[in-house]
Amino acid sequence: MNRVNSAVRRRITSLVMPPLTLALFATGCASIDPVGTQTNALSSGVQDPDEINWPAQYAPERSTFYLRNELLIDASAQEIWDVLVRAETWPDWYEGAKDVVVLESDSGTIDNVGTEISWSTMGQDFNSIVTEFEPPYRLAWESRKKTIKAYHAWLLIPGDEGTLVVTEESQFGFLANMQKIFLPNKLSRLHDIWLEEIKKKAEADS
Repeated sequence: MNRVNSAVRRRITSLVMPPLTLALFATGCASIDPVGTQTNALSSGVQDPDEINWPAQYAPERSTFYLRNELLIDASAQEIWDVLVRAETWPDWYEGAKDVVVLESDSGTIDNVGTEISWSTMGQDFNSIVTEFEPPYRLAWESRKKTIKAYHAWLLIPGDEGTLVVTEESQFGFLANMQKIFLPNKLSRLHDIWLEEIKKKAEADS
């Protein structure tokens, strides 16, 4: 009888979420207001030309998962920008983007704040809203699902030896936690590939 009770207790214990899993679900429910609201606005005033213009609630030091990638490209900022904003071409040369549609656009090109992009990346479907659009230097969008909130920003910095392209992403939520624990390098690798492919296309066009 005691052995049976012990077995039952062990089975019940195995069904209870461990503290780490509970913490992940709790973090996934954290509230992040949409970019553009008063509590999550882009910083105003003079911007540092070498820094991402982060919305308040997406600041990297607050994030669940954050990454930065950069690459020097031997092309002008405008040539790189022209490659980057043609969003519907991404799947032709970047493995991390699939089924990209720029909604309400005949050209398939990102052309303003508020542009909405429907696409799939990292095995997830997203509708991303462009929140910053300053040609040819700054581009950013926000992606929101129940399980993840993400802000992805691009910064093009001209210099004597070409243009430094910086891309950074800040994430919150359950999927951000899962990615941080189980796939910490996958998105960084994909962003490196994205930059390398942009480099090839922009330098070929220059």
